[in-house]
Amino acid sequence: MKRLNFLSAPLLSLVVLACGGSPPAESPAPAPETAAPPVAAPAPAEAKAEPTPEEKKKAEALAELEKERAKMKADHEAAIARWTPELKKEAQALSDKAFGTGKDAVKAAAASKARRPGNADRDKFRHPVETLEFFGLKPTMTVLEYGPGEGWYTELLAPALAKKGKLVVTNGDPNGPVEERSTFYAERVKLMLESSPELFGKVETVTVDAKAPKLAGKDGQLDMAIVMRSLHGMVNAGKLDEWLAAIHASLKPNGVLGIEQHRANADAKPEDTSKKGYLPEKWVIERVEAAGFKLAGKSEINANPKDTKDYADGVWALPPSLKGGDKDREKLAAIGESDRMTLKFTKVAAKAAPAAAAKPAAAPAPADKK
Repeated sequence: MKRLNFLSAPLLSLVVLACGGSPPAESPAPAPETAAPPVAAPAPAEAKAEPTPEEKKKAEALAELEKERAKMKADHEAAIARWTPELKKEAQALSDKAFGTGKDAVKAAAASKARRPGNADRDKFRHPVETLEFFGLKPTMTVLEYGPGEGWYTELLAPALAKKGKLVVTNGDPNGPVEERSTFYAERVKLMLESSPELFGKVETVTVDAKAPKLAGKDGQLDMAIVMRSLHGMVNAGKLDEWLAAIHASLKPNGVLGIEQHRANADAKPEDTSKKGYLPEKWVIERVEAAGFKLAGKSEINANPKDTKDYADGVWALPPSLKGGDKDREKLAAIGESDRMTLKFTKVAAKAAPAAAAKPAAAPAPADKK
């Protein structure tokens, strides 16, 4: 049997079969190796475009606005917290009182503990009793306050007019786009009015669009309108004439327009100084009279000869804003608030537009021959 080792594989199989065995299983041919596909290199991360200067400026403005909005809401919470039952009672009694004169009404409001903390400190600069008396305020009037801001005058006018008169304030849309500063200002006014139903519960709000000035539903309804330190904003927006026309239409015959405005030097250019918050007095008078008003009086109640009017931050460098922070703070605080004109106008007929040139009369048609 040893010779079987020398048999070929086919012969060996025959021998095994002849002996009754099974042929050995053939080993399967190895499968050809498949090359693994190459791993794709990751796509390079798409580089983010560098924000443009305009985009950076917009992002910074939005961040600053959100910071101010957070502070506004915190201040509102603090304002709500200070309204104790005793303070609410005092505010309600003030609003329920029938005053004989506007002067008495404003004096009582100015002396009330219901005022926002710190506001009374401004009285020595703003002279609210004397200013409103100069305008001719009466407790029976319907008065419009344009742009109440943080409510410095609102908290005086609201209780003074609550019993026998009415206070109307303008405001933007507090539900507008959050990135717009006008929305922020509108939110602030809304929160201010909501802080005390006792003080502001009877105040009417007229929502206005700064891009299309009008006072809907107020034509011929108002005895007085006041624009306090806000005229430059109308000028900067290019809407001064439109606002003056809207106010003119809202006033009754002989109604009063009271203006308090930061005063520029007499020879200044309004298009330049308005951006700093100031306007020349002569120019203001001319523009207001051209809108159908007559100057009824000027007062130096709010004059301040210390105001040099040459600050990099404009009027906002002075108190109460002190925009520069600690820079020259003592010097600017010593100056006090701005030099301001205080003007009283009455409504007269608006100047009519020039009449169109008369067309020549047409020659009569020749008579028909009979």
